[in-house]
Amino acid sequence: MDIIANINEAATYATVGAVLGVTVYHNIGGGGLAIAGGAYGIGLGTFATGGAVAGLAVYGVKKSVLW
Repeated sequence: MDIIANINEAATYATVGAVLGVTVYHNIGGGGLAIAGGAYGIGLGTFATGGAVAGLAVYGVKKSVLW
C-alpha cells in the first residue's frame, strides 16, 4: 500500500501548487507574454498548471533528498 500513500502525497503537493498558482494569478491580476511585436494573455489555467508542476517538482525534490 506504499504506492497509494505516494500517489496521495503527490496529489496533495500538486493541489497545493495549483491553489498557490491561482492565488498568484488573483493577486497580480493575470499576466502576459510579449514576443516579436505581439502580446499574448496568460490566463488562470496557465497559472494553475504552472503551480501544479512546481508542486510536483517540490515533491520530487523532497522524495529524492529525504528518501
